[in-house]
Amino acid sequence: MAGAICVVPALLAWLGPRGSEATCGLRTYWWAPTGPSLTLPDSAPHRAFLGGARVLPNYSLLQTLCLKTQGHPERYKAASRALKAISKLVKQCNEGAHKMERTEQMYTLHMQLDFGKVKSLPLISASRWLLKRGELLLLEESSIFRKIASRPTCYLFLFNDVLVVTKKKSEESYLVQDYAQLDHVQVRKVEPSELPLPGGSSRSSSVPYPFQVNLLHNSEGRQEQILLSSDSASDRARWITALSYKERQWQGISNKGELPQVEVTKAYFAKQADEITLQQADVVLVLQEEDGWLYGERLRDGETGWFPESFAHCITSRVAVEGNVRRMERLRVETDV
Repeated sequence: MAGAICVVPALLAWLGPRGSEATCGLRTYWWAPTGPSLTLPDSAPHRAFLGGARVLPNYSLLQTLCLKTQGHPERYKAASRALKAISKLVKQCNEGAHKMERTEQMYTLHMQLDFGKVKSLPLISASRWLLKRGELLLLEESSIFRKIASRPTCYLFLFNDVLVVTKKKSEESYLVQDYAQLDHVQVRKVEPSELPLPGGSSRSSSVPYPFQVNLLHNSEGRQEQILLSSDSASDRARWITALSYKERQWQGISNKGELPQVEVTKAYFAKQADEITLQQADVVLVLQEEDGWLYGERLRDGETGWFPESFAHCITSRVAVEGNVRRMERLRVETDV
């Protein structure tokens, strides 16, 4: 039995004759209009669509459906209702896929992290997900690291609510050294000139991208300070941005019309947890740039992340920039999700 999604007749004119294909973002689904509804056949794509597969709709196309009917109140009302219905369905599918992915990821990490003598932390939670992970150079011995190798490193797992500091034992095994709730973590950029070696010599050549992480209340209720270094300016910026996640949550973004914007020239698929997947023609507000990477907010849904600068070009027209912001605000009102 085919499942049906109620879509008003005003939308059908743009979807073509019975049995035509309608492209929805990166996937194509077979739409079979029957009367006032669109019926999805009981096929593999349909089951994937409703079963939690990630759906990336072409919101620019959906928005155009509304814009083209502005001069016809009844059609505009119908198209807006259709846009809301489709957007709500897409959001539910994407949230379901997100939840499944995060649960699987947390279970895997639960198996890989060995807490050893450190007080155990129950990792698996429906409200927890990974923001960033990676290995960093350890610059200064801390009481949480008992042995220092010739090139001391630590491996961080940053979740949306807790930072876990580990030592890498193998490709799939990590020994936990400490952890702290993200509310009790502070981070700051450190200049190489702030790190003199004994005798007054400079570390600037050997430690180009240092930063400091303070655990105000660690697993034992104490304060700890960790001095780290990244391999590049962009990696340091990404770590500092990720570690400031809680702070950025409350700040929000004002004066969006004054921020620089870029248009994506070719699709980019996120490779790390702090990156963002983008479609060609997506418009992104640029919040930060560092060493060939941009950190921004995707206009159509407000999602943020890093992506290579080479995948986009700057929008220089003020008229276009302001128009994009207006369309974004209108789209979010019309989708109401």
